[in-house]
Amino acid sequence: MPAGRPREFDVEAGLDAALRVFWRQGYAGAALTDLTEAVGINRPSLYAAYGNKAELFRRALEHYSVHYATHMSEALAQSTAREVVEVFLRGAVRVTTAKGCPRGCLGVQGALVAGPENEEIREALAGWRRDGEVALRERFRRARRAGELPSTVEPGDLARYVGAVAFGVSVQAAGGASRAQLERVVELTLRAWDGMVSG
Repeated sequence: MPAGRPREFDVEAGLDAALRVFWRQGYAGAALTDLTEAVGINRPSLYAAYGNKAELFRRALEHYSVHYATHMSEALAQSTAREVVEVFLRGAVRVTTAKGCPRGCLGVQGALVAGPENEEIREALAGWRRDGEVALRERFRRARRAGELPSTVEPGDLARYVGAVAFGVSVQAAGGASRAQLERVVELTLRAWDGMVSG
């Protein structure tokens, strides 16, 4: 490589750095100065590489889903509904308490936005959470059709319940709860699940 040639910018690594700013500070709390410093490029270069702040956040959310919050896809691949729930919740604990990462979940931390100027981000995050709930609901519907869940159990209610626990885990993790404490929450939830779906 000729002397003096600038090193090629790593778009993927920069996206990961920006993700961590959003994850730690939320969308509204992440100033452009914070983002450019984390990524290591100036503002015009940031726009050229990723678009505006909202577009950067959407790309960061996708990156988060693919590289960090993999527990949804892992859970949906399980053979029983109970295994789905266990893998999903244990995965939520894992990602929200991972060493070297901000505490909590980007889908919760990023939602700490205020004002009408952030409505598109609020909607994007609501859609992201809704997609997860729909995927769980459809998986529980299949389980009910297969006779694994009683006909009296509403799959939509189960999906909302499991989602609420997962996002509660995120809030607890962000507040300093340990992985061991949150694993005990999962154990209690699985016991509650067994009581709800039995019989």
